[in-house]
Amino acid sequence: MEWLYLMLAILIENAGTTSAKLSHGLTRLLPAIFMFGCYALAYTCFALALKKLEVSVAYAIWSGLGTTLITLIGILWFRETVTPTKLFAIGVIIAGVVILNLSSGGR
Repeated sequence: MEWLYLMLAILIENAGTTSAKLSHGLTRLLPAIFMFGCYALAYTCFALALKKLEVSVAYAIWSGLGTTLITLIGILWFRETVTPTKLFAIGVIIAGVVILNLSSGGR
C-alpha cells in the first residue's frame, strides 16, 4: 500500500505543479486553488507512504520521478524545448533512483 501512496503523491504533486504553471503566478483563481489542494493531498499521501518506506528512498523516488514526469509534461503539454542534454539528465535521474532503490534492498 505504501508504494501506491507514493505513486499517488508523485502524480498529485505533478498535477499541482502543472496547476502552478496554469495559474500564471497565482493570478488565475481556479488553477491556484487546485494547486494548493493538490499539494496538501500529495503531502498527505507522501506521509502515509513514509509509514513503511525509508525516507531516503521515498524522497529520492518522489523527487526523481516527479522531476522526470514534470519535464515530460513540460515538453509534451507546454511545448518546452527538447535537447539531448535534457534527455540525458532524465536518464541519469531515473538511473539514480533505480540504483538508490536497489541499494536499500528494494524496501
